[in-house]
Amino acid sequence: MQYDASRSTRRAHGAAFFFVLMAQSSWALADYPIASHRYLADPAALVSSGRVYLYSSNDDDNPVEGGYQMKSIVCVSSSDLKNWTDHGEVFRVPANAAWANDSWAPAAVERNGNVYLYFGNNATGVGVVSSTSPSGPFSDPRGSALVDSSTPGAPGTDSWLFDPSVFIDDDGQAYLTFGGNGDDNARIIRLNDDMISVAGSAIALSIPDYFEASWLFKHNGLYYLSYSTTPATGQRIDYLTSSSPTSGFTYRGVVADQPPSNNNNNHHATFEFNGGWYHAYHNRVVATAAGIPTTYRRNLALERLELSADGTIQQVTYTMDGVPQLGSASPYVRVEAETLNAQSGIETEPCSAGGMNVTDVQAGDWIKVRGVDFGTSGAQGFSASVASAEGGGNIELRLDSSSGTVIGSCTVPSTGGPQSWAVTTCAVAGATGVHDLYLTFAGVAPFNMDYWQFMTGVPDTGAPSGEVPGGEVPSGEAPSGEVPSGEVLGAAGAASVAPVNGSTGVAPAARRDRQGCVIGAPARFSGAAAAFLLVLGMALRARRTTRPPERRK
Repeated sequence: MQYDASRSTRRAHGAAFFFVLMAQSSWALADYPIASHRYLADPAALVSSGRVYLYSSNDDDNPVEGGYQMKSIVCVSSSDLKNWTDHGEVFRVPANAAWANDSWAPAAVERNGNVYLYFGNNATGVGVVSSTSPSGPFSDPRGSALVDSSTPGAPGTDSWLFDPSVFIDDDGQAYLTFGGNGDDNARIIRLNDDMISVAGSAIALSIPDYFEASWLFKHNGLYYLSYSTTPATGQRIDYLTSSSPTSGFTYRGVVADQPPSNNNNNHHATFEFNGGWYHAYHNRVVATAAGIPTTYRRNLALERLELSADGTIQQVTYTMDGVPQLGSASPYVRVEAETLNAQSGIETEPCSAGGMNVTDVQAGDWIKVRGVDFGTSGAQGFSASVASAEGGGNIELRLDSSSGTVIGSCTVPSTGGPQSWAVTTCAVAGATGVHDLYLTFAGVAPFNMDYWQFMTGVPDTGAPSGEVPGGEVPSGEAPSGEVPSGEVLGAAGAASVAPVNGSTGVAPAARRDRQGCVIGAPARFSGAAAAFLLVLGMALRARRTTRPPERRK
């Protein structure tokens, strides 16, 4: 089967889809999927410094025709659970762990100023890498597996040694769970304080209908162990509780049924953030809507989780937009362009200035940022860091829809290359109160965008090199891959252009999947309600594109 199509055909089909979506605006998808521009799976959650980081298997590594061949971990993060920042690949094998062949289904924890990321080397063992930043990069402190078949107590009958979860108890003792493929193949083992070595033997747990994806956490003094059940029982997420992390677990019921638009393996993470509990998972709604084989193309999703006083978990009810936004987003701080709630046509790549940038932006593409608060006085200016080899692109700032009121428009000139960065500015009018912000893109030439920011003052047309016009310097120059605190999206307008210090003009290498198709190309829309899937499957079947290969990592 051929999945490539011309860009014009893909755009025509996309336009039909978005007309239907806008007509059903109350069904707009935000948490289902999240990070819809990527195929990601097996989420693990880490809460750090006011943000949630989701680490995921990278299904863009998988060939469309079949096979789990994930060799990298991708990270996305959010401070409000609606707008998510793409940090790109934070770890890849064998480049960052020479002994490993695969990197599947991670888990993460923070301790003593370091973040430790655990991953499955296919089903043969568990590895660990570390970083001083949640957004990486991660490196291998051991040079070997943390757990494998030689670890005392780890092997079982036809067992899978993968799917780690990690938990640090109130007394400081850390635990790693892992294992799969049988009721008696779940394992838990103590970690030493260094978090990169184990203490003693693995302890076998007997779990009814246990298949894979165990996750250990604690609430109100009670230990919870959730997991995916067998295919014969629907691959639900069930759970046990105990007064001990290593024994005495009792079956309590169902956390969540098989997700909609999934019908296959089921993987989850449970986390607490700002006083609420959440259930991260994956399904296959993006690939379903794109009309491509779904098995090896999964996407992330998020739902609320309710824990009762008696220790029971209220079974998850899947929704399309059920997770409330935690506060409004401020447009008056530097916002990474790769922060989005929804999108069409967006791709990302490593940025020469650090972190990631949105790449190869073309006419018809757009980014949505949810719940942006412009305040009562409103914005008067906008700035963005852009790069373009040709010039001729345009950024339109719109409110509440991709065809909504235009509050500013910015022309993107030639900057000398796709990684030669310059700041461009424009005036803004009519932006007050809370709105969804759309950055819609037009023009005759593709361009890249690194970050943006609104201003309360009229933009200065004579900005010095590397500064944001209007007297507002970006809040905190973040290290590679890092998001400054409180960062959310804004929009750009051009009255002047100033080069950004440190531009190199060197673009990362292009990358395609094993069919020669652009990696991630089908995931180029904001989401789809279940009732639209048949329509979407027809409308988006040709969304694979022959545009130049993306450079996303």
